[in-house]
Amino acid sequence: MSERSTLLAEAEEFIRQCYAERKSTAEETELRLREIVREIEESGTYRHTYEELQHGARMAWRNSNRCIGRLPWDSLHVIDQREASSEEEIAQALIHHLDYATNGGRIRPTITILKPEQGGLPGARVWNEQLIRYAGYEAEDGRKIGDPASLAFTRICEQLGWQGERTDYDILPLVIQLDGGTPRWFSLPRKHVLEVEIRHADLPGFDELGLRWYAVPAVSGMRLEIGGIRYSGAPFNGWYMGTEIGARNFADEDRYHKLPAIADLMGLDRSRRSTLWQDRALVELNVAVLESYRAAGVSIVDHHTAAAQFETFERREQEAGRPVTGNWAWLIPPMSPATTHVFHKRYDNTVLKPNFFYGKKPYAATTAPTAEDAACPVTGAKAKPEALGTIGRSPIPPHAGDQAEQNTETSPGEGKRSGPSQAPMGCPFH
Repeated sequence: MSERSTLLAEAEEFIRQCYAERKSTAEETELRLREIVREIEESGTYRHTYEELQHGARMAWRNSNRCIGRLPWDSLHVIDQREASSEEEIAQALIHHLDYATNGGRIRPTITILKPEQGGLPGARVWNEQLIRYAGYEAEDGRKIGDPASLAFTRICEQLGWQGERTDYDILPLVIQLDGGTPRWFSLPRKHVLEVEIRHADLPGFDELGLRWYAVPAVSGMRLEIGGIRYSGAPFNGWYMGTEIGARNFADEDRYHKLPAIADLMGLDRSRRSTLWQDRALVELNVAVLESYRAAGVSIVDHHTAAAQFETFERREQEAGRPVTGNWAWLIPPMSPATTHVFHKRYDNTVLKPNFFYGKKPYAATTAPTAEDAACPVTGAKAKPEALGTIGRSPIPPHAGDQAEQNTETSPGEGKRSGPSQAPMGCPFH
């Protein structure tokens, strides 16, 4: 099939399902399909109405096989920023997204949809995996500072001219690329980032660990596909499931690796694994995360409640006559999975569209500098601070890596669970 035939086929399949779910008449559906055929014949593409964009994004969440938090899929807030035509406008839109989604701690599931791929141009793209992420550094002695999952991207940001304070919780800048042009970085002012200090009421010394995490897990490194239209810039968020922070971000050995320190605070025997010191420390760390978020008035859900909500989602989808697809390995929580119904079921992992997909990281072909790489040809030239924050410009050119994407099925989540090379994260739509 030609590209136009493929696009038309995907558009028709989406429009018929979308309009049926929105209770449109057969006449309205056929009229819209004729309009789309005409648009594609004239321009090679078509433009979604806001209602199509809204329902398509919600369908993509509903179809996300790796997401356990799909129950409120039809309440996703959809912000249309397809007309944002400069990196500055996009940066402002992303900050608005965070302000709107944060909502004083009562997190609102939100997606901001930017310029799509069109006419051979890749549209808008956000290089960050998440809008909010802590930087990661490697000291000369090999010690890791901050989040090791961010080491590569932090080096890219430094190439672009950004400099962090080299603490454990430096907020990375936003890096935006428009139509394959030169990527630009924009500082993300801390006033737009709600953070939660992690405390434990019953463990003396816990507060001295200085743990903190951000409130809004806004995934920005995935591509949204609706009816054959590809939106590479479509950051979205829900709220956290506690284990994503307590059982992964803080606990994994290749992340913040805090279980040994917590076990020592608890006076546990770490001389052998069979004392189950890891399990006991893991429970208390997750208790601390949940209680800290609740004390701060920030939305979060525990994994047992999330599983119960997913069971309700399954029932509602079956009642609506729609298949429930899922990826079992991702749906089970990373802590006590056998206590949930999900562990004891099988799921059909068929990938439906609309959906979210991972692609090759836009900076994958860019060589990041090391401490010894003094002759690195990539240098950053800072621009003057503006009202939004500091803006940087980079001489890194666009490269073929932007087009060599992997159409890997996924849910809106923070990364793959298999292997340390991927950021071990979960689905933010909770």
